[in-house]
Amino acid sequence: LRAAAAWPDAPRPVRAEDLLPERSLEGDTAARRQLVEEVYLPLRKAGSPLLDTLSVYLEHASSLESTARMLFVHPNTVRYRLSRIAELTGHAPGDGRGSFVLRIAITLGRLSERGE
Repeated sequence: LRAAAAWPDAPRPVRAEDLLPERSLEGDTAARRQLVEEVYLPLRKAGSPLLDTLSVYLEHASSLESTARMLFVHPNTVRYRLSRIAELTGHAPGDGRGSFVLRIAITLGRLSERGE
């Protein structure tokens, strides 16, 4: 219930699983673990091109063209990779909620690897 306040536009009722980023920011270790296992690790296992593309895409305000320039690839390659990311994780990098979930999952995943 505490985490639901952080997503004011959430559908009501909202499932606890849909609040994983908010719960993880609130300190819920199970939510953190679930985001890392269900979002970050599949991206990492898929190879660095997907994870690198997502990182650059999120850092460049979700701009396909900027991402393509930074990675020295064609914009269609970026589109393809973003669609693969959505397939793997269930979160679309191009929408607001999806990008938020993905950004939190990447951050938590990197932090968890640092601690290993």
